[in-house]
Amino acid sequence: MFRSRLAWLYLLTAALVWLLGEFVGERTVPTLLLAYAPAVVWLLPAPFVLAWTVWRRRGVAVALAGLLLAAWGAGLLHWQPQQGGTLRVVTFNAARGMLGTPERLAAALRGADADLLLLQETNFVRPDFRGELLARLPGYTVRTGHEVMTLARLPVLSAQTFAAPGSGRNFLETRVRWQGQNLRVVNAHLGTVLVSSALRGDLAQLRQTRDVRAEQVALLASLAAREPGPVLLGGDLNTPPRGAVYRRLRQAFGPDAHDRAGRGPGWTFPGLFLRIDHLMAGGLTPVRARVLENAGSDHRPLLAEFLATSPPLSASSVPGPRPSWPESRVRMSRAEPKERGATEEH
Repeated sequence: MFRSRLAWLYLLTAALVWLLGEFVGERTVPTLLLAYAPAVVWLLPAPFVLAWTVWRRRGVAVALAGLLLAAWGAGLLHWQPQQGGTLRVVTFNAARGMLGTPERLAAALRGADADLLLLQETNFVRPDFRGELLARLPGYTVRTGHEVMTLARLPVLSAQTFAAPGSGRNFLETRVRWQGQNLRVVNAHLGTVLVSSALRGDLAQLRQTRDVRAEQVALLASLAAREPGPVLLGGDLNTPPRGAVYRRLRQAFGPDAHDRAGRGPGWTFPGLFLRIDHLMAGGLTPVRARVLENAGSDHRPLLAEFLATSPPLSASSVPGPRPSWPESRVRMSRAEPKERGATEEH
């Protein structure tokens, strides 16, 4: 059975890494690092292992199994059927405008033809960047939180911001009307797992960022459970598609659009071969998802299309909302000056 120990070692290591990253994940520091490392790393030994087994003429099938497992874990074999949807949503981290121009960002976002644009890191470095960007995105109503912005071509009913624990950021919940029903849209930017702290030996800092993120995810899960009806989460979640945080967000909000309707690895942070920007929805069916071209950021825009999962309920059959999150965590969106192009209604 173990005629080629190297091939078996590679296969078993790839399987163990996947299992630990998926099911243990953030619970311990070593498995957190496994979960958040670029999955393509585990493909790097494959050519050498395969060449060795071919030369030795033993263990080739085992080496190929290890290669396929690593490729599957990296998302390279991911392929889902697709069709057009009636709701188009984009999430995009604009990187504070440091890597692009308003013209470039606006052109990419207009090309997506999205009903909802969920932008993060919109605390732009240039004071006039925001106005120039919105002037080039006519037809959208804008709601803002601290460094997040949601633009909608749908009727906007209300918006609230929620302080993200352990940071100066906000989560922005916007209610829109779509196909005869209310849709809650949560725009979030989770804290980053400072893997660099582990390289410096500062495990305490790594644990602190992990714990802060756990509090932020708990708040998001509470928002999802506040009331019935369709709800959508989008944003730079700084979370790969594995581990406890990712599972909890899917359980709270619904399936990941790329998982259900995407193709390929879906790297939204291509510099490190990572998929950390997500769109998840309950009460909606994702039917197509794809990563768009570079729009002037270190992140790529993620576009997903959805269909309604079920027909809208009548007003008399919808229960009233549950009590909201404590007032200390909630702030109604404040009025902003109107810009040319996109409008900020109140």
